[in-house]
Amino acid sequence: MADDTGKDRAHWTKAANEWIAWAGKPGHDAFWAYKDHLINYIGEGCGQALEVGCGEGRVSRVLKHCGYEVTATDPVAELVKAAQNSDSAHHYAVCAADALPFPSLSFDLVVAYNVLMDIESMPAALTEMRRVMRPKGLLMISIVHPLADAARFTDGGPEAPFVITEPYFGRKQFEGTEVRDGLRMSFFGWSDSLQGYADALENAGLAIVSLKEPMPDTHFGADQMKRWTRMPLFLWLKARSLAP
Repeated sequence: MADDTGKDRAHWTKAANEWIAWAGKPGHDAFWAYKDHLINYIGEGCGQALEVGCGEGRVSRVLKHCGYEVTATDPVAELVKAAQNSDSAHHYAVCAADALPFPSLSFDLVVAYNVLMDIESMPAALTEMRRVMRPKGLLMISIVHPLADAARFTDGGPEAPFVITEPYFGRKQFEGTEVRDGLRMSFFGWSDSLQGYADALENAGLAIVSLKEPMPDTHFGADQMKRWTRMPLFLWLKARSLAP
C-alpha cells in the first residue's frame, strides 16, 4: 500500500531476539495451550505449505508434523535464521507478506498464524496469499480474537469479569510490553473487528469456510489460561478462493 511506513518490519527487527526467547521457550507463551488443537484443526495433509510470518518457526514445525513440505517466510532475517537453526521447515525465504517471491498457484496450504495483526498492509498481504494458493488450496488464519483486543479482565483471577474498555469497530494501532517469568516481550500491531477481517478476505477473493474459537488445554498455566475457557483468546479461520 502506498501509505505504508514500514513500522511493522522496524518493530519486529528490533524485537526479534525478544520474540525468539519468548516464543521458543516451551510452555511459556499461550501458543502451547492451543498447540494440540491447532494440529487437529490443520489435520494431516500432504503437498506444499507456506507459512507467512514464521517467527522462530514453531508453527512451521507443526506443519511438518502434519505431513506437509513447508516453506517458512518472514520479513525479518534474524527470525528466519532462528527458524532455520531449529530445522522448522524444508525451505526458507526472507520476504514481506505483501511481496511473496513465489509463482502463482504454488501452495496447497497457506498459514498466517497470529501475523495479520502485525502487518501494516494486511489487505495486500491477503491478496498475495490468495495469489500463491492453488485453485483448491486452503488459507488458515489465526488472529487474536477481536473481542479480546477490545476488552480486559478486571483482575488476575480466573473468574474475573471481562469488560469492554475500547471501541470495537475500526482498525487501531496498539503497542505494549509484557514481562513474565524473567522474559520481556514488546508487542506492536493493529487490531480490527471481525467485519474488518472478513471484508479484507472477501476483497482479496477469499471466502471463509470454517470458523473456530479454540479453548486452551486447562492443564496449561492453571489460572493464567483458565479465564480463556470463558472467553475466546483466539479466532481461527479457514478460507478458500472464490470462483473467478
